[in-house]
Amino acid sequence: MEEALKALLNELKIKIIDTLNFEDVTPDEIGENDQLVGGELGMDSIDILELVMMIDKDYGIKIDNKELGEKVFVNLTSLATFIFENSQNTSN
Repeated sequence: MEEALKALLNELKIKIIDTLNFEDVTPDEIGENDQLVGGELGMDSIDILELVMMIDKDYGIKIDNKELGEKVFVNLTSLATFIFENSQNTSN
């Protein structure tokens, strides 16, 4: 389980960079516990909306209310854990 979560974290770093067109950011610069919204990456609500759409498209997981979004987008670890747990439920 831990290996799959680590792989998902690395995958998400790349997807965040691609989705949000972060040209000067490398995956190594995105900390797993760094604050996503308003953190060093400068993500705002529009960026989060783009990530919500990417997660729906790529993982088939909907984040469809603000309260859930606030919990999920705390940091990369919370996002990866949410996707990991919910993709496990949908694939079984």
